[in-house]
Amino acid sequence: MYEPIRTKSVHSTMAGTPSDFPHRSREEELDIQLAGHLAALLAVTDELRATAPSTDLDTAAARLAQQVTRLRGGRTPVRPAPAAEPHLAVLHERANALAGRALLVAASRADTTAAILAAQRMEAHTAALTEPKELSTAG
Repeated sequence: MYEPIRTKSVHSTMAGTPSDFPHRSREEELDIQLAGHLAALLAVTDELRATAPSTDLDTAAARLAQQVTRLRGGRTPVRPAPAAEPHLAVLHERANALAGRALLVAASRADTTAAILAAQRMEAHTAALTEPKELSTAG
């Protein structure tokens, strides 16, 4: 009923067979994902700092850079200068989404420090999006 496979498999299934490509553990893959999400969140945080400086954002950027460095084995993240000045709400929405992704990966790999940091950043960006805007009294 089934035709037997006549060609050698492209996948190494034999124990002890050398592989042509490096294999990473699930933990290493999650570290790479988490470092990427946190680095993206750091980039958005730097954009927010350039647009609306605050000590909270400065502290968050330092902590994010520290976590990215830890996850990347001591390599510091690249931090380019912000290109344009987008709307603050757009930056906060982007940062909130990135923090959510980082939280999911951190929880998946049981990295409590990164999970707490991501959750704190989500709260901060959600608060920035929901705080009432002061109306101008031009007149």
